[in-house]
Amino acid sequence: MKLKHILLAAAWTAVLPVSAQESWDLERCIRYAIDHNISIKQQEATQQQNEIEVNTAKWSRLPNLNGSTSYSFNFGRSLQADNTYQSINTQNTSFSLSTSIPLFTGMQIPNNIALAKLNLKAAIEDLQKAKEDISVQVASAYLQVLFNQELAKVAHEQVQLSEEMLAQKQAYFDNGKASESELYEAKSRLAQDQLSAVQADNNCQLALLDLSQLLELPSPEGFQIVTPDVDFITLPGQLTPPSEIFSTALQIKPAIRAAQYRLEGAAKNVRIAQSAYYPQLSFGGGIGTNYYKVSGMGNNSFGSQLKDNFSQYIGLTLSVPIFNRFSTRNRVRSARVQEILQNWQLEDSKKTLYKEIQQAYYNAVNAISKYESSKTADEAAKASFTLLKEKYALGKANATEYNESRTAWMKTVSDRIQAKYDYIFRVKLLDFYQGKPLTY
Repeated sequence: MKLKHILLAAAWTAVLPVSAQESWDLERCIRYAIDHNISIKQQEATQQQNEIEVNTAKWSRLPNLNGSTSYSFNFGRSLQADNTYQSINTQNTSFSLSTSIPLFTGMQIPNNIALAKLNLKAAIEDLQKAKEDISVQVASAYLQVLFNQELAKVAHEQVQLSEEMLAQKQAYFDNGKASESELYEAKSRLAQDQLSAVQADNNCQLALLDLSQLLELPSPEGFQIVTPDVDFITLPGQLTPPSEIFSTALQIKPAIRAAQYRLEGAAKNVRIAQSAYYPQLSFGGGIGTNYYKVSGMGNNSFGSQLKDNFSQYIGLTLSVPIFNRFSTRNRVRSARVQEILQNWQLEDSKKTLYKEIQQAYYNAVNAISKYESSKTADEAAKASFTLLKEKYALGKANATEYNESRTAWMKTVSDRIQAKYDYIFRVKLLDFYQGKPLTY
């Protein structure tokens, strides 16, 4: 019984997510999300369906083969050869095999094959776009976790600072160098900082939860991420202009390539619709035999009748369209309208991509400027707080001045952290549009 429990525990441990055992870096998070995201799974199923359709279109060139058999029983009065009616029961059994080979279909078959291949290529690009979209979402959520973690670290440092100031005020109060109100002010500040630290820790857990749900993890328990060294940021000398990024993105972005394939497919649809204008030529052939039994009359045996009634046929069938109530003309018109719509869809995809690149570029420029300014503001506020802290410790500054200075410094710290991660994401997004992987 103990062995059974051990085996069950081992099996349960084996299916637990690896996140409970080690921290995940961004590359691993993206890879896991791509392997488990439901939207990507749906796109993979769509791709598989298109592969089947390509296979179906290719096999449409081959002949078909159909077999049939029938049995009928007729009874009652019926007209005979001597123009009289008699009540006669008859039985009829027949067997047949037939085949048909398309010889000319107005180029419908090759255009169907080409259309199926283009649809498959578009489905592959749709899958790639889904992977890109989830990669960007994971990268953004990953940075949000890092941002919250750094804010939580600062919040705990503030708790430690407030504890030191409370200990100092307690010592001053015990020696009569600080008033009771100053002591309670220090205690209140410590309680507020502890509350802020708790809230910061909660924000970290919520950010981890969002990331774990994006990865389709069963639970965020034990899930941790690697904290990369992003403190030493090298600002780019000059960002690549949007026009150059757009030229590169046009060649590699799956959304554009999928729209291009669908435009080519729309042209094939026009050819398929036009094929109905042409005659259709097919070759057919078949074999068959019958067995008859008439009640009250002598009938040959089953085997001899099958042999005697055996027949074969071959033939060509030519179907020439003459008038079909303008249905072919309207199908061609409809296909051309769809081609125009696909062309506009391609142009819209290009414009959307260029707008996204422009927004990403100017957001990156703004993020770089904010990061440089926030660093300067943080250094100045920190220096100012350090001086006021010394004055406050010596009793040359009151608690209000101390709290205002520290609050101002904390705001610049928060602004600097936010600007840093915003800068990282914006610059990496520009690299992403140029085909570079999302890594830190």
